[in-house]
Amino acid sequence: MRKYRINAAVLSAIGMGLGQIYNRQFAKGILLFLLYIAGIYFAIQNSGHALWGLMTLGEKKQHLELVGKIYKMVPGDHSIFLLVEGLIVLFALILLLIAYILNIKDAFVNGRLRDQGGKPNNFTQTLLYINDQKFPHIILSPPLLFAFFFSVLPLVFSILLAFTNYSSPKHLPPANLVDWVGFSAFKDLFTLSAWAKTFYGVFTWTIIWAVLSTVTTFFGGFAVALLVQQPGIRFKAFWRSIYMLPFAIPGFVSLLIMRNMFNSQFGPINQYLRWFGIPGPEWLSDPTWAKATILMVNLWLGFPVSMLLIIGILTTIPRDLYEAAEVDGASAFQKFRKITFPSVMFALSPILIGQFAGNVNNFNVIYLMTGGNPANSEYQFAGHTDILITWLYNLSINNGKYDFASVIGIIIFIILASFSIWNFRRTRMFKEEELYR
Repeated sequence: MRKYRINAAVLSAIGMGLGQIYNRQFAKGILLFLLYIAGIYFAIQNSGHALWGLMTLGEKKQHLELVGKIYKMVPGDHSIFLLVEGLIVLFALILLLIAYILNIKDAFVNGRLRDQGGKPNNFTQTLLYINDQKFPHIILSPPLLFAFFFSVLPLVFSILLAFTNYSSPKHLPPANLVDWVGFSAFKDLFTLSAWAKTFYGVFTWTIIWAVLSTVTTFFGGFAVALLVQQPGIRFKAFWRSIYMLPFAIPGFVSLLIMRNMFNSQFGPINQYLRWFGIPGPEWLSDPTWAKATILMVNLWLGFPVSMLLIIGILTTIPRDLYEAAEVDGASAFQKFRKITFPSVMFALSPILIGQFAGNVNNFNVIYLMTGGNPANSEYQFAGHTDILITWLYNLSINNGKYDFASVIGIIIFIILASFSIWNFRRTRMFKEEELYR
């Protein structure tokens, strides 16, 4: 007997809430039907203009018009506002569609319960069930909606910009309209000589920077952790506290101080070197020294986190392993290679992957230390120390090249997502978790 479930599902497909009313869940059905009416009204009022805006990005630009003897500014279509409005309406319609599908499923499930001789919950019982069984889902729903509209929507918006010609000076609304141009920005970035040279140069330095900054902070922290945890070291808590100071001070403050310290003209470091008759290098003006300087500063700021994590892992390694190794005649290096290092890497491999991804997007160190300088005359809106994220900032905020900036954002996302997923799946921790599932 499938009478009730089919009838309830068909009625809910015709109109949200009708299946629930058929299942004698009147309060729930009325609320869903009101939501359905509101959704239809919203779609009728907004979907036409929103879809038109998404497809055309506007048809009339702002312009001066002679009215009598006076020129007046006539407002036009703002392409970017139309794109954002269209995405918001589209996302809202997607949520309404999800609610519509869940409504049909709910009516079908309760209809099946009636087919089996059961009785669906009334409104009070439904509220009690939600409070008892679905409370975590209710609590998680508002943050999920916020993430949907304030994280996913901006991400989709930035991706769509890559397929437009939104850039200064010819395509900035409202004075000018923005058009869909497909993969034109991607093609220009990889084929036009000036843009391609900039991209490949900045990309190469980004990877070098991310690898070196991750490796130096990790092994720097590892070395300090091993020294602090040596059996003969006294006042371990004091040393750990001292080494955490670079991390405790706000990075913004530390970076600005470091920038002044490494100033080649009046910075204290070069002044001290001059006292010993040593000419100080151009720390932030020479391309090679500038790159070495930001790596040193990043090491100073980043090693305390690795040190603290590794110290925590070192304290959990059983002493029996080291004692057994000593009985077998293992040297200090062999104990480190066979016991200490594998134990640390097992726990920290996912964190290392995250640190690499963070260093690819390490905007603060580059921007506050060098601002991407020294300048590179062969690059388009980028300097010798710019990485992809700071180049993206220069293109968008300082120069209005939003189409190219969006393309770079997509490339960064693809690189980091691919690298992180591939490497995380290869870690020993992930393989062991899969084994015990």
